[in-house]
Amino acid sequence: MGSNGLSAAFNSLKSSNLISWRSTGTLQQTLAGCIELTGKTLHSGKVSMVKIWPGFAGEGRYFEFQSKLIPACIDFAQESPLCATLCKDGYKIRTVEHLLSALEAKGIDNCRIQIQSFGSEDPEVEVPIFDGSASAWVEAIDQVGRKEALDRCGNNAEKLAPYLNEPLHVSRNDSFMVAFPSPKVRISYGIDFPKVPAIGCQWFSSAAFGDSYKKHIASSRTFCIYEEVEHMCSAGLIKGGSLDNAIVCSASKGWLNPPLRFHDEPCRHKVLDLIGDLSLFALPGSQGFPVAHVVAFKGGHSLHADFVRRLSGII
Repeated sequence: MGSNGLSAAFNSLKSSNLISWRSTGTLQQTLAGCIELTGKTLHSGKVSMVKIWPGFAGEGRYFEFQSKLIPACIDFAQESPLCATLCKDGYKIRTVEHLLSALEAKGIDNCRIQIQSFGSEDPEVEVPIFDGSASAWVEAIDQVGRKEALDRCGNNAEKLAPYLNEPLHVSRNDSFMVAFPSPKVRISYGIDFPKVPAIGCQWFSSAAFGDSYKKHIASSRTFCIYEEVEHMCSAGLIKGGSLDNAIVCSASKGWLNPPLRFHDEPCRHKVLDLIGDLSLFALPGSQGFPVAHVVAFKGGHSLHADFVRRLSGII
């Protein structure tokens, strides 16, 4: 079966009254060369190396870790605190959201992502954090460039996108996500930290892809509240965290490592995470983020995953 046949098969499996998979009018893309980046990780504090290779049309984005292949798909997403995690057969890849966000927004539909942790044979590995944003990935993608993806028979394939047909919502306590049918992708995101005045309530809205992503979203860094650091450390998290890979805000003293790159940088970073998390809805070789106006308030990785599972009909 060729790539177009595979796309049609997945279309019939994953389409519903809620979603219609339609052609974007473009062909699937991949990298024009290999990307290799090495860096410290946020939660384990270890150093890991990532090599991203061009992929075949119709095979999508997937990780290769200790000879195991783990698709970047919601079927393998595991609930974990403060990051997005993929898990298959006991092997875990943590903190995938920034890398997947950059690949989704930059239109890299197919690629093989090799990852390894130096000096460790653990069945768990983590993507490097760099400066806490997606800038390193975007710069690397821009440097190597894109090319048309071909399948293993040398044929190209159309790129599909999921169009939302009717409103959809999910919620957890006072956090919610709602999506409305729209001819284009739009994201509106809100956060609220009433006990941290320097952050407070923020809203940011963006088209999310193309030049808008690189200019307004990719460089926004992950953030944390200073008063919560001790608790996260005691939970075995952020072992590699520092003022070099996150912006830190104190409830009483404000930002500890200014300046911010945007006045609403925390809210923009939530949009960055959202794009990565929703990319897990993708058919192999196609767009994951739904063509809709997605509105989120006080969300996080767990709520984002709930939304994707609702789109997929899992919940």
